[in-house]
Amino acid sequence: QVQLVESGGGLVQAGGSLRLSCAASGAFFRLNTMSWYRQAPGKWRELVANITSDGNTDYADPVKGRFTISRDNAKNTVYLQMNHLKPEDTAVYYCNTNALVPPILTREYWGQGTQVTVSS
Repeated sequence: QVQLVESGGGLVQAGGSLRLSCAASGAFFRLNTMSWYRQAPGKWRELVANITSDGNTDYADPVKGRFTISRDNAKNTVYLQMNHLKPEDTAVYYCNTNALVPPILTREYWGQGTQVTVSS
């Protein structure tokens, strides 16, 4: 079992910045791709960014050039640096990972989410 705990959400004015963190704990051999998703009220959950275990990254078009995903494998933590925030970035942000867990299988896990609110 893997637990993902997000932190760093909050209220910020448009143009401001926030840094989200997601720490993984539990019984696993390896964390594969780690991702951030978001879900705004009345909308589907969407992928924001992901990062593979060797550091390759990918971003959704709306956040390219403004958000940066990174990870610290020694701390089992993934980060999302969000700059130049816009009101349309307002959403609950969720951490996601695929982990190699005992005995030897891959499972997907989600965090509980952290609220990001950007005021205009």
